[in-house]
Amino acid sequence: MPSAGAQRRKTFNQGHSMFDTQQRAFIALSGEKQLCLLPGMANRHGLISGATGTGKTVTVQTLAETFSQMGVPVFAADIKGDLSGVAASGGNKESVVKRVAAYHLGDFGFSFQAFPVQFWDVFGELGAPVRARVADMGPLLLSRLLDLNETQTAVLTIIFKIAHDEKLDLVDLKDLRATLAYVLNNARTYNATYGRIAAASVGAIQRGLATLEHQGAEAFFGEPSLNIEDLLRTESGQGVINILAADRLMHSPKVYTSFLLWLLSALYDRLPEIGDPEKPRLVFFFDEAHLFFNDAPKALLEKMEQIARLIRSKGVGIYFISQSPGDIPDAILGQLGNRVQHALRAYTPNDQKKLKAAAGSFRANPGFDTKQAITELGTGEALVSFLDSDGAPHRVERGFILPPQGCIGPLAPAVRQAMLEASPIYRLYSQAVDRRTAHEILDERLRNAPTEKELAAREKARLAAEKQQQREAERHRRYWGGVIKSVLVPVARQVISSFFKKR
Repeated sequence: MPSAGAQRRKTFNQGHSMFDTQQRAFIALSGEKQLCLLPGMANRHGLISGATGTGKTVTVQTLAETFSQMGVPVFAADIKGDLSGVAASGGNKESVVKRVAAYHLGDFGFSFQAFPVQFWDVFGELGAPVRARVADMGPLLLSRLLDLNETQTAVLTIIFKIAHDEKLDLVDLKDLRATLAYVLNNARTYNATYGRIAAASVGAIQRGLATLEHQGAEAFFGEPSLNIEDLLRTESGQGVINILAADRLMHSPKVYTSFLLWLLSALYDRLPEIGDPEKPRLVFFFDEAHLFFNDAPKALLEKMEQIARLIRSKGVGIYFISQSPGDIPDAILGQLGNRVQHALRAYTPNDQKKLKAAAGSFRANPGFDTKQAITELGTGEALVSFLDSDGAPHRVERGFILPPQGCIGPLAPAVRQAMLEASPIYRLYSQAVDRRTAHEILDERLRNAPTEKELAAREKARLAAEKQQQREAERHRRYWGGVIKSVLVPVARQVISSFFKKR
């Protein structure tokens, strides 16, 4: 008679668990039942929610490792530095080791291991620098960074249009600042073609740039800009987990959320359509998603809704991470088919409202009260509902998220630095490139522009030339007037007189 372990291994081989991920990805365990995510449905987006300290970060790590084993690259912002441990083999916590033994996960192929990781950092300190060109970010996202109103945003849009028409390459903030000053100084030239460019609006944009620079966002703009293909790499069949160091970036929430939206926009714009793939091309984790939705203007919310709706056909799955489903607008929440809900607390009427909404977003399970279960979940326990092969949500199940195979917690700084310096991607992006762009072009124009004395001399010469032309015209007029009087008029009289005599 086969042992229990052998029976479990048989189930594993037939069921394609987390560790044979062509058909199903084993994510959580509810009693003896495996709760699995279908790779073909993973690009239908998802939501990981729950109160602080309930296990969301570990869930993200488990999912990231699972996608990596599928051969799917991952991009995730690391708010507290905890995700970096995925680059080292796990088993560093006794509680995890005990849970692996208790669930007999070894029978399903579970083993502590490190995963391929690429570290990124806008500031270039804890990862390869991530840069974007100002022109690539565009006026809509930049206006949010600068806290501009609609009128000021319209002026910024005109600035971008002028820069494009005059081939002024906007790469960094110096380029934008120089273009603003140039257009303002030549506003009369541009007003007729592009519309009125108010000095007050330009001043508001310049003040916003000063604030942005004070927040350190200047490091984000420049070259070499990020090549999206560098986020889509695999190593030995495993997807690379791209980790963005976001602890410092979180001090400027608008910079953080605008950066992530820019990255999603770049993926949407540059990746080709592939329909419904067998597995995603990339999975993108958007942590602290409420920071984006709290005060985003209507235009940006509409842009995010459009991206969420259409980017899945490019093979990209977006997984939002927030404390409550109520943090996500309904138009976007309705597109998040794969759900992991950790515990929520209900201390206030507003908390009760969010709890009810969270429970109502699941397909009910007659085996338990979903609303009550959400308040009773322990750390690492969650309500799980993934999409079935037809794209419909499974009824909600209560279970334990599988522990990560990588290390839980931050990677040792020395180990991280060694990995970073050994990375060819880091060497590719580590040195900024400062080529001839709008700032240098406009500086040359300014240096070659005539001085006030030269302009005055030119104007004096122009007026003198006009006067000379007028004198010449008057001389010619008098000359020909004399000719007409002295020659042509007498001749004409003689001709007329002769004509009448003949008659």
